[in-house]
Amino acid sequence: MATKVWLITGTSKGFGRVWAEAALKRGDKVVATARNTDSLSELVNLYGENVLPLSLDVNDRNACFAAVEKAIATFGKIDVLANNAGFGHFGFVEEISETEARRQIETNVFGALWMIQSVLPYIRKQNGGHILQVSSIGGVMAFPSLSIYHASKWAMEGICESLSQEVSQFGIKTTLIEPAAYATDWATTSATHSTPIDAYNGLRDAMSANSSNMAFGNPHATADAILKVVDSENPPLRLFLGKFPLMMVEPTYTKRIETWKEWREVSESAQ
Repeated sequence: MATKVWLITGTSKGFGRVWAEAALKRGDKVVATARNTDSLSELVNLYGENVLPLSLDVNDRNACFAAVEKAIATFGKIDVLANNAGFGHFGFVEEISETEARRQIETNVFGALWMIQSVLPYIRKQNGGHILQVSSIGGVMAFPSLSIYHASKWAMEGICESLSQEVSQFGIKTTLIEPAAYATDWATTSATHSTPIDAYNGLRDAMSANSSNMAFGNPHATADAILKVVDSENPPLRLFLGKFPLMMVEPTYTKRIETWKEWREVSESAQ
């Protein structure tokens, strides 16, 4: 199989780091981006010229385009964009400030969009490429206290579904990666939180108690799944990661269909 060139955002830790290591171990090349390239020194030490470490804040649109230009200048192509940079914000709707809402959308939506836009001209001209967009089980269903995070992931689900229809004519593949809960720092040190309002403390406490019993996935177990997806001739538009997403999502979607059908007469009367 031909050597692939990956551009991975958010490579300092979590999924981005795991996937970068998996790609490099099998001989692929990786453009590894992070806000602080010091976090990438171990990758460079292990894999040398197969790694291009770049400092990147995806909120800076010009910097996204510059990073892609450096990647092309160094490796000559990009086969896989793994759009992984992002974070989760916790807060009930009433608690979220304007600054917090804008920061979540700026990074998780606009940052991802800038990366997609910056890569597309190159992979379109080379008649092939694969865009992996990290979404979440929270991109297809929702939970209390994560509304603005859900908004960002639901936005990317819509963008990428449209994108897949637009660019398949150029041989470009699109896959939304939808993990459940994993043992990364997404919900801890990487997360941000709104100032709590006392009225929601009961629900907050109940959710905290439930989360203590949650079975978290092993991030390193995702590597083989991601490699299979990027090597597939016909990859899926959406891929769950973990044992639990399907069993959680299926009843949610069944309920939606039932509700639409229950109200079908009212809906059709509005035609």
